[in-house]
Amino acid sequence: MHNKKIMVSGIQPSNNITLGNYLGAIKPFVDLQDKYKMFVFIADLHAITNEFNPIALSKNKRNIACLYSACGLDLKKAIVFNQSDICSHNDLSHILLCHTTIGELKRMTQFKSKALTKNSNNTSFIKTGLLTYPILMAADILLYDADIVIVGADQKQHLELARNLAIRMNNKYGKMFIAPQPFILKNASRIMDLANVKVKMSKSNKDQKGVIYLLDDKETITKKIMEAKTDSLNKIKYDKKNQPEISNLLEIYAALSARDVNSIVKKYENKNYKVFKEDLAKIVVEKLSVIQKKFKQISKDFDKKIEPILKKNAKYCTVIVQKKTKLVYKKIGLIK
Repeated sequence: MHNKKIMVSGIQPSNNITLGNYLGAIKPFVDLQDKYKMFVFIADLHAITNEFNPIALSKNKRNIACLYSACGLDLKKAIVFNQSDICSHNDLSHILLCHTTIGELKRMTQFKSKALTKNSNNTSFIKTGLLTYPILMAADILLYDADIVIVGADQKQHLELARNLAIRMNNKYGKMFIAPQPFILKNASRIMDLANVKVKMSKSNKDQKGVIYLLDDKETITKKIMEAKTDSLNKIKYDKKNQPEISNLLEIYAALSARDVNSIVKKYENKNYKVFKEDLAKIVVEKLSVIQKKFKQISKDFDKKIEPILKKNAKYCTVIVQKKTKLVYKKIGLIK
């Protein structure tokens, strides 16, 4: 028996991991792995809701597992596993889907934004997985009796749907699920795109010049930071409303240097953007070079060291979720 609260989260292997993913998710995972019983899955089933390349998907799955480890996440302690290794995720997803309305799914802001981006007001050609993936996300959460789910602002609505489904089914069939609470990471940075601060730094962004990947080389990182969009004031100031671009860079600097933003502003109060960017580039390169060095070594040992842990964790998780699935089946009358 454990007395730690259960926390669940995951990252899609849809592309390479970004600096935004690291600061907004992986680093907090590392910081929290001793405090909570954590299930951190590689969300490969979610990755196929959009266009994907099978070879790239397989490679990205390996890379994410290796990067987790290179960034300091203990793959055993945090129970890291591939989502697709656990069949119960799909089983419960179907049952939850049968208790969800089309209206609920169409109200999801992420679906609306992605649907509009793809086909204006015509959703006829939108893949069904884009509409239903919040249900799979709910299954990911409810299977493990998660007390807490790490979510960003863009995922809060999906967690609320998971809570509603848990409460709805508990009321209809009897207690079977815990209604999870959101865990908003206070100290995690929501890093925005360096070329367009109106959108977060994401591996799915069409224009990649504002996205720093953890495996980018020194020259690429430096180029992206030096070319990061800034205003014409040329004054180092933390003002997200009036100077959002430099404020975003300050947050990256603070997160990687473990310094307070105000102290950084003071350090550069008489300096220009070029000097600040040059120093920031050095900090990012130094931090990521350490991760990259570990990543290269870990990648060499993937088949012998990483994959066996993922398989062992999947077996452990299977035992847990099969108990939950059996309870659900009993409650709704699928088995006696």
